[in-house]
Parts: sequence; C-alpha cells; structure tokens
Amino acid sequence: MLYFSAPALAVLVKFVMYNDVVGSSFASLPAWVANWTKVDPALLSVVDINKDGIVQLAEISIGADIVVLATPEIAGLPYVVSGMVAAGGLAAALSTADGLLLTMANALSHDVYYKMIDPSAPVSRRVTLSKSMLLIVAVLAALVAQQKPADILFLVSAAFSFAAAGFFPALVLGIFWKRATGIAACLGMLAGVGVTFWYMINNQPWLREVFFDIPRSVPTAPTEWFEISAISAGIFGVPLGFAVIIIVSLITPAPNRQVQELVESVRYPDLKMAK
Repeated sequence: MLYFSAPALAVLVKFVMYNDVVGSSFASLPAWVANWTKVDPALLSVVDINKDGIVQLAEISIGADIVVLATPEIAGLPYVVSGMVAAGGLAAALSTADGLLLTMANALSHDVYYKMIDPSAPVSRRVTLSKSMLLIVAVLAALVAQQKPADILFLVSAAFSFAAAGFFPALVLGIFWKRATGIAACLGMLAGVGVTFWYMINNQPWLREVFFDIPRSVPTAPTEWFEISAISAGIFGVPLGFAVIIIVSLITPAPNRQVQELVESVRYPDLKMAK
C-alpha cells in the first residue's frame, strides 16, 4: 500500500497543479497556495514573472517536502489533517531511527568490542560503551542528514541495495549450505557491498562530485549497465556475493562439526519445551 499510494499521490498532486493552478489568474488562486507560501516560500511560491496575471508552469516552484503536508488541504480537508500527517510521518521516522540506532550501538558494543576486543569486559563497561556509541552514532547520523546529500528516495533505496548485496547472500548460504565458511561470507559481503558502492559513485551525480570532484552540472558519458539506475545497484552485488561465497567456500577448509551443527539447529530448531 505504501509503494502504491506514494506514486499515486504524486500523480494526483500533479493533476491538480496542471488543472487548478496552471492557467488560472493570480487573483483566483486556491487558498492553500497562500497558506503554504506563508509557511515557507522556499518550498512553495507562485510569482508572476511576466506580469500577465496568468499562472504559468515556469512560475510555480514547489518542493517535494511540502507536497505530502499540503495534499490534505489541496483535497479540501481541514488544515488540522496536515498536522496529523506530519505527526504520523515524524512518528514513523522516529520509530525506524531509534530501532536502527539501538541495533548499531549494540552491534558495536557487543559484537565488536565484547566479542572481538575484550571478552572479559564487565557488564557495567559494556552498558556504558553501548550508551556512548548510541550517542556517537546519533550525532554522526544527524550531521550526515543535515548535509542533505540526496533526496530520501535515493537514500532509502541505496540502503536496501547495500543491505541486499551485503547480507542476503551470506544469510541464505550461511543457513542453507553447511559448506559455507566464515571467511567466504566475509569476502562475499565485501564484494557485494564493494561493487554496489562502486556502481553508485560512478552513476550518481552527487556521489561523483564527492569522490571524483566532478560537478553535477558537467555531463559525463553514461556508464550504466543494462540502463539500471544507481539506486538499484544491489542487483549486481547480490549475484556477485553468492558467487564469491560459493567459490571461496569450496577452496577453503570446511567448517568444523560444531559450526555445522549450529547451522542445522538454525534450520531445524528444536521447539520442544524442556521438561
């Protein structure tokens, strides 16, 4: 429903703009135009550039961030509905963000520090480190978000591409193939994420500007494979990850019996309650 309603919303807003705003006189503009222009002129503004009193398409400037908030009023709903939409969006963002922050902080404090660096660390130190890492990760995420390197669609899609390329092959083969080895899984994850990241920085203008110092306005020769956009780069990382894990696993020693039994228990857990 989410992925269906978002493009449908965009089409409906575009329809309203072309039919109710473009071609009308500035004196008869809908009330929502004036209301949302007062909120932030940088996100919505309609200026009579050629002084003919008629709204032209080139005279309308509307930002993507204002579309969702203004849509209820565009549809004739009370202004308070926009507040409810904003509250729902904020709640969804916070619920996702806090879960990811906790996951990253716990992974760094427990899986990296406790499991790999200091297995004898006391619980108090691990809890303190977890809270510290939570604050550090949150500050770093806020600093990155403040820069607004790209729109939310690209960032979310890129995150899914990285997750697919890095985790999917290792999870599938790690659970359903006993011959998979740890070093193979690590190399497969690095290969999948590496080719995904390489494809993105070569085909996304703002990433080329960051890593290659090529301005976004400078046209470059297309380097897309099969005309697949940068946000879908995970489609190349997933098969590469599978291939690397399979090849490396076959040329490295098989996991010991304890690891294979662990994999077997993951595939077929014993759900019988202990008496």
